[in-house]
Amino acid sequence: MTDPGHPQAAPPPPWHTRLRAALPVHYVLRRLAGTAGLLFVLSLAVFALLRLAPGDPARTLLGTRSATPEALASVRAAHHLDEPLVTQYVRWLTGAFSGDLGTSIRTGESVAAALGDRLALTGQLVLAGFAVALLLGLPLGVLAGLRARRPVDRAVQSLGVLALSTPAFAGGLLLIYVFSLMLGGLPAYGPGTGGTDRLLHLVLPGITLGLAVTAVLIKLVRAAVIRELAREHVTFALARGVANRTVLFRYVLRGTVVPVTTGIGLVLAYLLAGTVLVEQVFALPGLGQLLVQSVTFKDVPVVQAEALLVAALICLANLATDLTHPLVDPRLRTERRRRPARRAGAGLPEVKA
Repeated sequence: MTDPGHPQAAPPPPWHTRLRAALPVHYVLRRLAGTAGLLFVLSLAVFALLRLAPGDPARTLLGTRSATPEALASVRAAHHLDEPLVTQYVRWLTGAFSGDLGTSIRTGESVAAALGDRLALTGQLVLAGFAVALLLGLPLGVLAGLRARRPVDRAVQSLGVLALSTPAFAGGLLLIYVFSLMLGGLPAYGPGTGGTDRLLHLVLPGITLGLAVTAVLIKLVRAAVIRELAREHVTFALARGVANRTVLFRYVLRGTVVPVTTGIGLVLAYLLAGTVLVEQVFALPGLGQLLVQSVTFKDVPVVQAEALLVAALICLANLATDLTHPLVDPRLRTERRRRPARRAGAGLPEVKA
């Protein structure tokens, strides 16, 4: 029976109220505006760098045909290369917002269609590498942090440095030799036909891609665990006789969420950049292979569209990381406390008689 004299605890606020308190609208809008501004600067840099690169796109468009002045002028007019650079940039950026990224110089197909056909395979490869990095980096980082400056810690860090210093093409070739040629259990190259066959074809590329960033995640997790073990509340809990398992999961690992999520955002950026070499080694027709071919043939529309796409994906990953931090750590919530109203006359300079 409830004691009428004892005040009852207030019910917890609904989820949308807690979400609004953790992520105020002005904070989200400020982050979105910062991401949009960064994408604008990146798009301007990509466009300017490609225009300043040596070589004439009009001559590339002509191919083996004779590059007469009339032919060059006709090609420049057809692809708007004779317009001022500002006009070309505005035209390209406007088309990018509407989904029109231009036409490939090399193949003549739509750039948006070419990117869409290869984006799924690259996304699956990144997810496979991300899973490998998490499955290896998180537990090994926690183990190294708990056994800091011991043989286990040194062994884990040595393996991480070895994985980080091994080039992707060398690691990929070694995995192909061991698991495809010697053991014969996994396919060596190609994307597969879909389903289970696609998963089998992505095992070796995913391991190659994930091992390259596992060491980074191990370092971040290890440093975060060591820092949390030195906190006063952890020392106090251990002194009171709280079980080690409880201290590990309730205090130590909980305090490492913010630096680990930051590291995960960096890992995603590294994975996107590392797909170029991995797709070349395993003959995967993804965005990385398309980028290499487009740079080789000076296919400017494809190069600038893919560079902008990769930059946008990295910016969105960082934005998701920034928005996740206040949700997992109340100390980082940006809700502003109400300041007391200023009294009348407060802060005014004193006037002497």
